[in-house]
Amino acid sequence: MAKDHAPQFHQDHSDFPQIDRQATLQADRLVELARLQPLTDGGLRTSELLSEALANAPHHHDARILLERLHQMFVPRWHFPMLADKVRNRAFAEAIAAKVGPGDIVLDIGCGAGLTAMLAARAGARHVYTCEQQPLIARAAVRVIEENGLGDRITVIPKPSHELVVGVDLPAPADVVISEIVDTVLLGEGALATLVHAMRRLARPDARAIPEQGRLMAQPVDSDKLLALWRPGQAEGFDLGAFHHFASVAQITPNDLSAVGLRPLGPATDLFHFDFIRPDMRPGRTTRDLACSSAGTLHAVFVFFEMDLGPGISLTNDLSSDGHWGRTAFLLDRPICAAPGDLLRLTAQHDTSQLSLSVQGFASCTGDPDLPFLWMSHAASSCPPRPDCRAVLTA
Repeated sequence: MAKDHAPQFHQDHSDFPQIDRQATLQADRLVELARLQPLTDGGLRTSELLSEALANAPHHHDARILLERLHQMFVPRWHFPMLADKVRNRAFAEAIAAKVGPGDIVLDIGCGAGLTAMLAARAGARHVYTCEQQPLIARAAVRVIEENGLGDRITVIPKPSHELVVGVDLPAPADVVISEIVDTVLLGEGALATLVHAMRRLARPDARAIPEQGRLMAQPVDSDKLLALWRPGQAEGFDLGAFHHFASVAQITPNDLSAVGLRPLGPATDLFHFDFIRPDMRPGRTTRDLACSSAGTLHAVFVFFEMDLGPGISLTNDLSSDGHWGRTAFLLDRPICAAPGDLLRLTAQHDTSQLSLSVQGFASCTGDPDLPFLWMSHAASSCPPRPDCRAVLTA
């Protein structure tokens, strides 16, 4: 690990028995070697040295600290709640059991701990080829798969999928492509680009895919607690309003979702549809009117996905769902009162990897779809006066 950034600790070995002192001194040497290792191999050699140090001296403080830092650097923390997500796991298990059969060659993109690859093997696949670009994760997946007795039916390839070649990494094009590479709005992990390459270059023309398709939806929501969390108006008597422009998109953890209590003010509206069997790289732009069916304070536009894994098998991160996925809400610069029948006009755009959203105003009031919605810079926690809609739009 980079020497300049590694914590420098000096252990006192004077009170250790002779054999422990020798082991600890050897661990010290291994830790120093680990500090000097470049991380261009994804941390593999550094991990080996630190693990060897701990084998010599299990209580070695420096080795434990550095190994934990290495794991946090290269193994994203979302892996663990994802693996514990029973709804997600059961949905993938059912879809894979329904779509993978004897004789199938399966390509599993994004191996992680190897769960979906093992599900495909259990479903009867002839062989599963699963790729993982992070070397530490790929090595751990091999161990998981071998310990579950599936090492002869699953090959872990330590490469990103776009580097795979049929005839080199896979013996033939895949019959089934499995992936779970979406984020809270489907696009952020480069899912579309990855699947365009996989379905065109690594799969048969009639290949099946899991998931099959996905949709992005938008919904107007009321939550003063969300605003208080992301745009606190003041602290210890000081006005913090000039800092609020940094928080235009709220990334909401599952725990935050329970705490802030987002209340829908109207039904969800489709934004975009994505075909994962025949994916493409065309950017998208759409203008939609979100209907308000309840009165309240409109604080944000909540965006979520619905994903079809197979016939009758779906996953979502909507307001009523549980599971490990976070949620995304686009905060309005100024909360406003909404009444039943109001239509909030917005424009959503994506470039196949990122999503943006801008609000234009209440379409039912302005009569001009191109009139911009001019927000105030300071958020309020209650509805501002609203004698008529145009007064709000020109405030």
